[in-house]
Amino acid sequence: MRARMALMAALATLMASCALLPLVESPGWLLQAAVLLLVQSGVGMAARRVPLARWMTIGAQLLVTLVLLTLVFAREYALAGLIPGPQSFQHFGDLLQAGTNDVERYAIPAPLSDGIQLMLVGGVLVIGLLVDVLAVTFRSAAPAGLPLLALYSVAAGLSDGSGGWVWFLIAAAGYLMLLLAEGRDRLSQWGRVFAGGPRPPGGPPVDGGGAVAPVRTGRRIGVVALGIALVVPLALPAMDGGLLANAGGGVGAGNGGGGTISAVNPLVSLRDSLNVDEDRTVLTLRTDSDDLSNLYLRIVSLDEFDGTTWRPAKRQIVQVPDELPTPTGLAGDVDRTDVTTQISAAEFYEQDWLPMPYPPSAVDIEGQWRYEPVGMTMVGDHGQNTGGVTYEVTSLDVNPTAEQLAQAPEPPSQIRREYTRLPDGLPPVVEQTARDVTQGAANPYEQAVRLQEYFALSGGFTYDTEVEVGSGSEGVARFLRDKRGFCVHFSFAMASMARSLDIPARIAVGFAPGTMQADGSVAVGLRDAHAWPELYFEGVGWTRFEPTPSRGTTPSYTLPDLPGTTVPEPEDSARPSQAAPSQEASSSPSCSAEDKRLEACDSAAPSAAGASGSGGPPWYQLVGWTLLGLAALAVPLSPMLWRVRRRAVRLASAQHVPAREDSGPGVRLDSPPGAQPVTDHVLAVWQELTDTAWDYGITPDEALTPRKAAARIVRLGHVDETAAGAVHRVAGAVEQVLFAPEPQSVPGLAEDVRRLHGALRARAGRRTRLRALLAPRSAIRAVWSLTDRATTLRIRTTERWAALVRRPKPSPSGPRGG
Repeated sequence: MRARMALMAALATLMASCALLPLVESPGWLLQAAVLLLVQSGVGMAARRVPLARWMTIGAQLLVTLVLLTLVFAREYALAGLIPGPQSFQHFGDLLQAGTNDVERYAIPAPLSDGIQLMLVGGVLVIGLLVDVLAVTFRSAAPAGLPLLALYSVAAGLSDGSGGWVWFLIAAAGYLMLLLAEGRDRLSQWGRVFAGGPRPPGGPPVDGGGAVAPVRTGRRIGVVALGIALVVPLALPAMDGGLLANAGGGVGAGNGGGGTISAVNPLVSLRDSLNVDEDRTVLTLRTDSDDLSNLYLRIVSLDEFDGTTWRPAKRQIVQVPDELPTPTGLAGDVDRTDVTTQISAAEFYEQDWLPMPYPPSAVDIEGQWRYEPVGMTMVGDHGQNTGGVTYEVTSLDVNPTAEQLAQAPEPPSQIRREYTRLPDGLPPVVEQTARDVTQGAANPYEQAVRLQEYFALSGGFTYDTEVEVGSGSEGVARFLRDKRGFCVHFSFAMASMARSLDIPARIAVGFAPGTMQADGSVAVGLRDAHAWPELYFEGVGWTRFEPTPSRGTTPSYTLPDLPGTTVPEPEDSARPSQAAPSQEASSSPSCSAEDKRLEACDSAAPSAAGASGSGGPPWYQLVGWTLLGLAALAVPLSPMLWRVRRRAVRLASAQHVPAREDSGPGVRLDSPPGAQPVTDHVLAVWQELTDTAWDYGITPDEALTPRKAAARIVRLGHVDETAAGAVHRVAGAVEQVLFAPEPQSVPGLAEDVRRLHGALRARAGRRTRLRALLAPRSAIRAVWSLTDRATTLRIRTTERWAALVRRPKPSPSGPRGG
């Protein structure tokens, strides 16, 4: 029964895990998880059959689960390729960190990277172990629905909701099957269910047959509950802004062959980076550009404002083309210069997005990188990041004139619609301030210049990195009121105000120009990280503006001869101490750990089935080797396991014999239904007592009577009076069941055997105790038993074969003709 419950628990876990299938591109991980989950359940079934204590059963399953995960995901770092060590756990941590980054970075369905695969398979195994422990080990299937619900809830929270009811039905059906299996198990322990009505002569019971009625009722209740769970939420109001709201960050998805991507919000740790004590160099540049003031390194753009924060949209990603396309909106009459820049990233600077001058026209870099055409950015694929990489970027230094920007035509409707969208809850003070500042401006370009001037010079704003980043549309209004903040506040406010004026706007995150070094290189530090607004002008494209005072460089095309313009001339080498790290995974991981992860990624090519490394054996071979390894470990432990199993069975048999203290003389003790006779139980306990003594060096003597055998065990074992009395009680019970006409049960025989075992163990030396535990002498009975069974089988086979050969042939029937 418990074996069936274990299989049902594994099946329920797999059915709930199906809700995770829409989250990744390849479903192969589910097959891998199913095989590992069956191995985990099999270990639990074997441990319970021994039987082991509950905590030992759970420990055995945990150990096997860890070994399986090590072989599949970290075998290169394991001791002897099997035993997880410190490096294995470090590699697990690296994979989990990479998987977390991939979950935040990729849109659904995400590619099946090593990190995501470990999170999926490992999560299913953990949930499966919890379900097995609750439903099988502790025999309580109802609470097992909580981990199943948690598994489904995570999948539902991360998915886009398409087909969610199907996965709910599958998960709910698995849980109901588990409850039904437990109900059958409990019902079977009560015996047969009697029919409720009389049985007509020659016909079935009136109620249709015993146990069918409660089962049918349970099924009906389950169907009704499942229907209510599906229908009731449709009538309830939707709830937004919950724990899993906006998971993934952004809307929209591509339909091409390259997949989609959603960046991590790159402003999470901005203020901490601005306030670092040591301005560490993250990038070293060499360029042929004569003007470093425009050498901004752009990482990613934030083009969606949902009322809470600015974030990257989900975009289509493709393979990196040899030559990147011309930027959107850039006309041929705008002055531009080709610039070549060699960039080297520090080893510790490990983040997913590639810093590049904007707009790039060609990139020469090794590794696994993908290209996002809308933002013209590049992102690492399958764990690739910038740590220690060196690459070359050819970019355009676009220099529009003020006249070209002022005479720019209306932007395309698609760009206007997407990049002027603002949340309904934006405070009116944002738009009102924008219109007050730009009053009298003749065109969108003049409006943009006046917004920049308002923040950088005339508005009375103060640069302060101690101000909280803030969130929500009220954060912009608060910044306009307090007039204190850093680049995030300035760029957020100007982009929001530009959109309120119907000027397409987004926010770029990256690095402002660094500092020239004596050797001609340019050093870019953590404090050079920056955020700035980009506004769209048809014929020029996305154009940089700089509203943050004393940070970055003011673009020369924002200095037209307009009335009232007082923006000062840009400095040649303004040193920005602003920081806007893109992923901020750059400064936290250690170099060595990430190097190991990169080596694993370089050698990894996860397939649909989920192999963890290219060039190595597939995962199903790893599972096979795992089973062989477990079998190899079980061989030397088989005597101990067999002995533990036999002891548990023999002593448990004594519990089936009830004490008959109230039975008077002449009352015969009948065995309960399904139990063995009293004689067999007592003899099983006696066999365990003599085998216990044998394990500690007292060889049994079958020629002695039970009383003399007990005296011999007491004498050779040098046990105390309590243990001696226990041995003689067991011997007396044996003589009673063998020779008494009406044998009576004797309670406490199992405890008597345990007393002898404790006494012998207390007097034995360490070597004897280890021998009795790991290689018990009485385990030879297993060999004798197998030999006897083989002999019996051979005799029966011989007899059947002989009977088949001697069987007479049937005589032909029917009339004979002459």
